[in-house]
This record gives sequence, structure tokens and C-alpha cells, in this order.
Amino acid sequence: MSSFTLSFLAADQPFYTGECTSLVVPTVEGQYGILAHHSNTIAAVVPGLLTFTLPSGETRTAAVSEGMVKIENNEVLILVDSAERPEDIDISRARRAADEAREQILQKKSIMEYRSAHAYLARALNRIKIGTDRKR
Repeated sequence: MSSFTLSFLAADQPFYTGECTSLVVPTVEGQYGILAHHSNTIAAVVPGLLTFTLPSGETRTAAVSEGMVKIENNEVLILVDSAERPEDIDISRARRAADEAREQILQKKSIMEYRSAHAYLARALNRIKIGTDRKR
């Protein structure tokens, strides 16, 4: 199967760089599948489960927060605020973060703080879902 180069970067560290045969990214329009020689595209990434397959057939997953994906000349660049392997997610910490975000939303401070709290809540809920699904 044909492959493409994937550079998957979180704000604090590179998550994966290397060859990849398929990729599924959560976007505002739903799950977006990418294979080798995909047309050039830029899309917004939303919190969700990102899945990619290596040339060896191994499939890897990550809980991602918001960001963007750029496809150009058989190279894919993913830039997200955060990315975590499901096995690295601390569910109790994610639940506390979700509770804190809900409290911030209820306080209704500035619009910027309100939007920030919503983004924080979306990330926490995504981490809870992916971390819980992994343990089943």
C-alpha cells in the first residue's frame, strides 16, 4: 500500500513523524480520511479521536484537541494544542478538569474566558471518552 509522510505535532512535543498509510482526523465536518496522494487540503481539527496506520500495519490512536491539518504534495502536517495516547490519559484528572471548566462557564465572565472554558471542557470530555473507551 502507498504511504505518505506524516508530521504530527502537539504544542509541547512531536507526537509522531514518519511514514503512514492511512489517517482519520476529527474535523468540524466529521471524521476525515486521508490516504496517499490525497488532494491538497487544509482543515480545522476538533477534539476527538485521531487514528493512523503505519506501513507495518500497526494502528495508533490519539486523543487530540483543536488544531489544523494540512495536506500538500503527499505530506501531511497536523498541528494540535495537545495529543495523548489513550493509555496515558488520567481519567480522574480529566473529570476534575471538566468540572472546573463547567464552573468557569457558569461564572460567565468575559466572552473570551467563556470560549476558553468551552474549549477546555471539550478537551476534558474528549479525554474522558477516549480514556474510558480504551479501558473497556
